[in-house]
Amino acid sequence: MKSKANFSKTKIKNMFRLGFKMAFETKDKKKKWEDIFTLWWCAATNGHVRSQFYLATCYDHGKGTKKDLQQAFEWYFKAAKAGHRDSQFNVGFFFGHDELGNINHKKKVFWYMKAAKAGLIDAQRDLGYSYFYGEGIKKDVNKAIYWYKKAADKNDAKAMYNLGLCYKYGDGVIKSKRWARHYFEKADKFGHKLAKGQLKRLDKEYMLPRT
Repeated sequence: MKSKANFSKTKIKNMFRLGFKMAFETKDKKKKWEDIFTLWWCAATNGHVRSQFYLATCYDHGKGTKKDLQQAFEWYFKAAKAGHRDSQFNVGFFFGHDELGNINHKKKVFWYMKAAKAGLIDAQRDLGYSYFYGEGIKKDVNKAIYWYKKAADKNDAKAMYNLGLCYKYGDGVIKSKRWARHYFEKADKFGHKLAKGQLKRLDKEYMLPRT
């Protein structure tokens, strides 16, 4: 990697914007990822937070550089500490999975909480999951429902599906086929692959004779 060079704030912003345009705002099918990577690396090493996030994604997915999860984590972490919510979620994701041998559910929840409070849908849903199963935090089904609903209100299919299950079995809410159906139907509408099966099972259960 080339050594760091110092640039003006305007130059740094322009490098980020050019990289972004080349990556996401061009109709060219073949993206110049090595050039994009270089632009974001220059901006990131000069403290540009969004560039740090996108540089991390390059390392994460091997775009313009060799895939390197350790580098991805370190750049996500830099951006996360600066308040970048997507990076905070990704840091939490690394701590929640064993890709680098650093699994730590308490740290996962710490970063999910920050991203969730900043409004990131994925973090809200996964924080709900952490509360529901007591991963890295004391089990609290009511708080799980709260965060599931936050994400579901923004049309997150997984959160809708999880709420459907909660109403189906009465976990943290009053058991209700009507509300279970409501959330399974919404989850199905937004593409959750298991929701349709849950709707069929609800129909079968409804048709069973009472004993």
